[in-house]
Amino acid sequence: MVLGALIMVLTQLVMVAIMTMTPVHLHDHGHGTAASGVVIAVHIAAMYLPSPLTGWLVDRFGRLRIAAASGLTLLASGLLAATAPGDSVALLALALALLGLGWNFGLVSGTAIITDAVPLATRARTQGMVDVSIAVAGATGGISSGLVVAASGYPVLALTGGVLALAVLPAVAVTAYRR
Repeated sequence: MVLGALIMVLTQLVMVAIMTMTPVHLHDHGHGTAASGVVIAVHIAAMYLPSPLTGWLVDRFGRLRIAAASGLTLLASGLLAATAPGDSVALLALALALLGLGWNFGLVSGTAIITDAVPLATRARTQGMVDVSIAVAGATGGISSGLVVAASGYPVLALTGGVLALAVLPAVAVTAYRR
């Protein structure tokens, strides 16, 4: 149960932090609202549209493998966002598509892990507590992202988020080893 919550909280923190500052980054490089709108629309689509496929992947390949894929996909997103030229809307849209997909992998696999681990009698209460933790992580990511960008810049934020997402991997490895 703890692993599922950790995955969901961590992916939310990383996703919100990078997503929140991407429009600011685009604006700082001379792009208008339309460019930000397109990038965020691609991101939102990547967050939700793959859910049926992700559910199938979780059932087919296992919760832990898709959780690990979440961390790796978020790392790829962070690396791409950090290295993409500020004038490349297409590369930033791809980075945010990967960000949305990585979040989706984390949300679906984390939810499945929690559902498997918690008895039906306490499942709703447990999921409610996890949902609050996710909301706090999102708020933390949103608030801290502005501070990081102001102090160090968008590339540092994106790279830090990608690297932070890798914390999923040792947690998954320890769980897999115990099984």
